[in-house]
Amino acid sequence: MTHDPLTQDTANPEPEWLTVPDLVEILGQPVGRIHRLIEEHRLPATRRNGPVQVPAAVLRDGEPMSEVRGTLLVLLDLGFTEEEAIDWLIGEDDALGTTPLAAMRQGRKAEVRRAAQLQG
Repeated sequence: MTHDPLTQDTANPEPEWLTVPDLVEILGQPVGRIHRLIEEHRLPATRRNGPVQVPAAVLRDGEPMSEVRGTLLVLLDLGFTEEEAIDWLIGEDDALGTTPLAAMRQGRKAEVRRAAQLQG
């Protein structure tokens, strides 16, 4: 799995999802560590399609993006469910002109956090 999760935005509007076994392989971490990353909100996860899945776009250079956790916590503190927070992170945001995850990749963490705070 040596792909760029951002290529999905133009070729396929559906985000790519990674399962726990995918994450074990990509991150080189044991299953227990993957579950801990999910519990600590370092990896946003949902069961919407059956098994626990994480949007591929939250990984950068084979690691979870550090910016995601704080933004996810802001959304959860506002009363979002994990699934609603993920939908916001991977969905287009008019104020940002892109998805919040793509904006974070562009170094716009503060702008994304402000946009997240306005969701409440």
